[in-house]
Amino acid sequence: MGIELELHSARPTRKGSSRYTLLRGSYGHGEALAKVLSTLDRRGSGKLGWVDPYGDTLFNEQEAQVARQEVAALTQGCAGDQERAALLDPAELLEACETTPGSYLWFMGD
Repeated sequence: MGIELELHSARPTRKGSSRYTLLRGSYGHGEALAKVLSTLDRRGSGKLGWVDPYGDTLFNEQEAQVARQEVAALTQGCAGDQERAALLDPAELLEACETTPGSYLWFMGD
């Protein structure tokens, strides 16, 4: 199980046209990221708990702003370097999404 990330300039689609909106991607820490996010309570008020490790989850720029604050808190509570490293890419991509009007961050689960 792993989660890959892609930042898109517009709402991505599953069909091949999503490559035209792709700005950046993160594919190297999928398993560690899924492990960290699986510890979150889905019934809580945060956004990251809603990331589906088996499906797709999209965040727009407003949701990215909330999730970026959650990543900062998660990073402080990480037990190991691998988990901290897995949160660096989402932190950067969430910030980029937050500051790019009309963008979406796509969490792609296995």
